[in-house]
Amino acid sequence: MKEALIEAPAQLLKLHPKDNVAVALQPIPKDSQLFFEGYTLPIAEDIPQGHKIALHALAADDHVIKYGYPIGHVITDVLPGGWLHTHNVKTNLSGTLSYTYTPDLHPVHYPKTDLTFKGYRRANGKVGIRNDLLIVPTVGCINGIAEIIVEEFKALHPDLGAFDHVTILKHPYGCSQLGQDHQNTRQILIDAVQHPNAGGVLVFGLGCENNTVPEFKKKLGDYDQKRVKFMVAQESQDEISVGVGLLEALMEAAKDDHREDVPLSELKIGLKCGGSDGFSGITANPLLGAFSDFLVAQGGSTVLTEVPEMFGAEQVLMGRAQDEETFEKILHLINDFKDYFLAYGEPVYENPSPGNKAGGITTLEDKSLGCTQKSGTSAVVDVLKYGEKLRKPGLSLLEGPGNDLVAASALASADCQLVLFTTGRGTPFGAYVPMMKVATNKEIYQKKPHWMDFNAGRLLEESMEVVLADFIQAIIETASGKATRNEANNVREIAIFKNGVTL
Repeated sequence: MKEALIEAPAQLLKLHPKDNVAVALQPIPKDSQLFFEGYTLPIAEDIPQGHKIALHALAADDHVIKYGYPIGHVITDVLPGGWLHTHNVKTNLSGTLSYTYTPDLHPVHYPKTDLTFKGYRRANGKVGIRNDLLIVPTVGCINGIAEIIVEEFKALHPDLGAFDHVTILKHPYGCSQLGQDHQNTRQILIDAVQHPNAGGVLVFGLGCENNTVPEFKKKLGDYDQKRVKFMVAQESQDEISVGVGLLEALMEAAKDDHREDVPLSELKIGLKCGGSDGFSGITANPLLGAFSDFLVAQGGSTVLTEVPEMFGAEQVLMGRAQDEETFEKILHLINDFKDYFLAYGEPVYENPSPGNKAGGITTLEDKSLGCTQKSGTSAVVDVLKYGEKLRKPGLSLLEGPGNDLVAASALASADCQLVLFTTGRGTPFGAYVPMMKVATNKEIYQKKPHWMDFNAGRLLEESMEVVLADFIQAIIETASGKATRNEANNVREIAIFKNGVTL
């Protein structure tokens, strides 16, 4: 027997006036009958939280509209109140596309403020939000020796002096690589050496690898010899004691480092998502978008990556290119990454993961239109190649895959001092820069308090203005030294993109 007609504003959310679907804010049981914005919706099957409901009848091949854009088409007739998901909705996307520059620029309305954070001014003018001691192996063969060196150093200096953390950037590369893979490994490690969060760096080589220390030094260019030290294990009688001595020299060089007031214009923030769900494009990603617009208004910088998760929403980003030159860079960013997929005979548009689908994401367009909301509405001012550093204040796009560890490391390489990471499923990993995990729903925030830093699920009950103000304060506190959960858990990693052969 069906339940009585239920008014459903607290159970469903329509994201855009053009939409022909609504999102279930809570599980909707079979045989419910909902009344929503003039629609009577008989629910014929259980609909999970975060999933989509048809607001009116759809005929086979009709577009499914969410966020105001098509996210695919139905492959069979669907009745009002019908569940729309992978069983009856398919992507509209295929192959590479041609694009034209059609500007769709929007002014950012956030006022300039005098807010500051406590950061570390570096000799080269950059600003760090951490004073970390990094050990950068040029090759994976010496990761284990680096661990022994750090253990002995910590035994002698458990308080670490002025350093916040000691981190070994362990990776499996640096040898048996050719071409672009070899260049990527070296460049990403150089980026780490040059990162403003690094108060001291030991570059540690073996001695027979492709990524040799002399060549590394040459590519590094000018560096602060008090803050960056080099060591080759095969050249030392006792590499352990030599390594510990070099770390002690770096600690001595950093002993007077201190935080000072720095304007928000000096913040460079990476925007990332992983383990997305049906609420990612409703709560956490729009919150990051609002913060991105706010920070850009302060003269700061944000970076959006994960190119495969722009597919299906790329024309929105292209319309926000500040000029035709930037539009051309976005065009190449998108089509070059599609060509990378096609060169391996892989489908371009089969991106949503099993976890994404379980959380309510159906097609790549569905995922991408939610993901790109992390970038707000600001103009795109630049496009960076993988391994390149930020050149301009404002919003930049960065070449990188969707893989969480590789993309987060690429954001760190771009000089982002902090990565904001939205998730509806939860993940414990962290890059070698702080990562604030932003929960899309209160359930994952409450279930995994040791992973999550901020609850964006509040946006289902509170205004963006209120939640954004709290989020800005949380970011200022983090930039000023408050540990993120990945830091508290001592999870700090690096991952490097690999495409070619291994010798």
